[in-house]
Amino acid sequence: MDDLLKAACAAKQNAYAPYSGFRVGASIRSAGGGIYSGCNIENSAYPESMCAEAAAIAAMVGAGEKCITEVLVVGDGEYLCSPCGGCRQQLYEFADGNTPVHICSSEGLRKTVTIAELLPHAFGPQNLSTTKETDS
Repeated sequence: MDDLLKAACAAKQNAYAPYSGFRVGASIRSAGGGIYSGCNIENSAYPESMCAEAAAIAAMVGAGEKCITEVLVVGDGEYLCSPCGGCRQQLYEFADGNTPVHICSSEGLRKTVTIAELLPHAFGPQNLSTTKETDS
């Protein structure tokens, strides 16, 4: 996990956060062993901002990989810097429910959870099946 934390901290330093001042870095490990990182990028038109996790996913997909095996998010402050709802959905698209998500500060690990814990009853590719299932 140290390699993921180092990559996320380096990305966090490059964050563009002139409005909130809240810098976030994220790194993901792909099934191929690659490490991809990203930082948050704010925009004066707030909805156009990009989260660090989304930036890391874009770097991974741009490199031709499509499977996340581990995630690390680093941010400072009193509270955990866990992925937002949109990023949880984006992470789920490329991982499975058992994929670990390490939530860190610059000093190190604060908590590890799984994607399923972050996004219970997630909507994913399997939900697009044409087979109708009912709850029992």
